[in-house]
Amino acid sequence: MKCPYCGHSGDKVVDSRESREGEVIRRRRECLDCGRRFTSYERIDEIPYMVVKKDGTRERFERQKLIAGMLKACEKRPVSVAALEAVADRIETTLQDRPEREMSTAEVGELVMQELKLLDKVAYVRFASVYRHFRDIGEFMTELNHLLSTRE
Repeated sequence: MKCPYCGHSGDKVVDSRESREGEVIRRRRECLDCGRRFTSYERIDEIPYMVVKKDGTRERFERQKLIAGMLKACEKRPVSVAALEAVADRIETTLQDRPEREMSTAEVGELVMQELKLLDKVAYVRFASVYRHFRDIGEFMTELNHLLSTRE
C-alpha cells in the first residue's frame, strides 16, 4: 500500500479492527519512510452472479428463490431444509466456479432436477412438471416411465 503522504510503498500495520457487521476491516498503518500514519479499509469485492432468463434478461442469482422453488417441490415430503440448503450450496458453488459468472435458468433447473432426483423422486417429478412445462399427459408419462425404469 502506498503512503498517501510520501508515496512510499512500505508500511506496517499498527492496529486492525473488524466492523460491527464483520464486512469491513479497518487497518491503521504507519509508513516506514516518513513515519506518518494513515487508515485503510479492506472489503470483499462482490461481483454479482447472474442468471440469464429465457427471454435473455439477466438478474442477480438469488439463493432464496432457489430454495423457495425446492421447498415448494418438497412440500409434505420427508426432505429436510438442511438437505435443500446443501443442494443450494452445490448449485451456488457450480455458479461461482464458472469463469463467466452467469448461468442460464435452464442450466440451473437441470442442476436442481439432478439433485432432487437423488434426494426425493416425488419432489423431482413435481419440480420437473412445473419446470419442463409438459404439453400433455403423454410427455408427463414418458418422464415418469423413464424415472421408474432407472429406479434404484
